[in-house]
Amino acid sequence: MRAIWKGSVSFGLVNVPVKLYSATESHDVSFRQVHAKDGGRVKYQRVCSIDGEEVAYADIAKGYETEDGEMVILTDDDMADLPVTSSREIAVEKFVPREQIDPMLLEKSYYLEPEKSGAKPYALLRQALIDADRMAVVTVALRQRTTIAVLRVKDDVIVLQTMMWPDEIRQPDFSVETGEVKDAEVKMAHMLVETLAGDFDPSEFEDDYAEAVQALVKAKIEGGEIKRTPTSTKSSGEVVDLLAALQKSVEAAKTARGESDESEKSEKKPAKKKTTKKAAKKKAS
Repeated sequence: MRAIWKGSVSFGLVNVPVKLYSATESHDVSFRQVHAKDGGRVKYQRVCSIDGEEVAYADIAKGYETEDGEMVILTDDDMADLPVTSSREIAVEKFVPREQIDPMLLEKSYYLEPEKSGAKPYALLRQALIDADRMAVVTVALRQRTTIAVLRVKDDVIVLQTMMWPDEIRQPDFSVETGEVKDAEVKMAHMLVETLAGDFDPSEFEDDYAEAVQALVKAKIEGGEIKRTPTSTKSSGEVVDLLAALQKSVEAAKTARGESDESEKSEKKPAKKKTTKKAAKKKAS
């Protein structure tokens, strides 16, 4: 891991020199666009939509398109006048209850490592966050732009999570018509929740798509045959009897956990039990 930023956390009169590390990395499978005939990479030219000529990178400027379709060109001098900051301070503004931070606002996560001279105040801030069971709302300048973020503790390390601005969260423009929900259906839903209740363990889930792509590529390289695995399909039809569907879900969950009675076990084949567990695992992921 390489530090991508150095600065300090300030809360009150306490100053904690820290290093910032990216806490996450994407493992999404990426593909190149290539020519199917010979595998050559497809390149793109920067072409002006008006005169059709290729534009050199040095001649490219920033443009802001208005709602009317007009284009406002911003020069380097214009950009230089914008309010940017190079501050190296993570300023704690206030400590707030965890439940007041909507998870939808959280964006990217970073680890904070203290410099040697800041080990003790780092531990002080970490313990204060744990004891208060609160998050610290901070302002920080990343990439020359001030943003809001929160500090929280994970495995004895202080984590900084940048946040989106409130107006960046879209509001749903639709209404949900649920109709009448019967007491029996609610009771059965509660039973399903209790049956599937447990602790979150991320190691229980796998990225089946990435593994399948890797296996496919390996088989291609080795010149072997490609084995296709059957995929489960979900019905798009409307569930007519909600109570019956919930009852089946409870029974399936109990069967997957081995909690069914002996009569139920004798009626179900082992292969059916394995398939149900796999389907439930895929649905949870």
